[in-house]
Amino acid sequence: MDDSPYARACEAIDRANAADPRTEEADGRTWPKEQLYSRRMVDWTARLRPDATEELLLAARAQHLMRWSIPRTDFPDGRTGYLRWRETLKRFHADRAEAILREAGYGDGPVAKVRTLLLRKNLAEDPEGQTLEDAACLVFLEHEFAPFAAKTERAKVVDILRKTWEKMSPAAREAALGLPMKPGEKGLVEEALGGPGKG
Repeated sequence: MDDSPYARACEAIDRANAADPRTEEADGRTWPKEQLYSRRMVDWTARLRPDATEELLLAARAQHLMRWSIPRTDFPDGRTGYLRWRETLKRFHADRAEAILREAGYGDGPVAKVRTLLLRKNLAEDPEGQTLEDAACLVFLEHEFAPFAAKTERAKVVDILRKTWEKMSPAAREAALGLPMKPGEKGLVEEALGGPGKG
């Protein structure tokens, strides 16, 4: 049995996310929502970067660590409240991940790297930070875009797609264009990118 710091940290993150009271159906079973999101983040990170470091994989796993603990409703409506919520979440995820990594046996260097990734620091200069951003965008596009589009006005969906596209690397954009989509969803993407084949 693997008793490495990495294995212990992964198990602890999964155990923490398993406490999510919200659930989602996938692969023929019911998952705690953030545990499923965590697995999807790790899967995309590994696909985009097969040589991913432990720190990058741990950051992907902890991307939404215990996210349900700080609901959006705790913050004011509007963009200012949304941005405060997001910043609070990033610090919360980084703090919780740090506690888990130190308990698992990681030292200052790996802990600092995971914190930097989760806090989105130096994103433009850090290829691993870009990979984490790409993975989050691809998880959204593959698993969350369709239900989001179904309940959101078209103009807002197109705007979100454009902003998502701007965050992604060329490799991630190529992967996104290969995702299976229904005609209506594909039409939204084409509109966001300025027409078929553009972007």
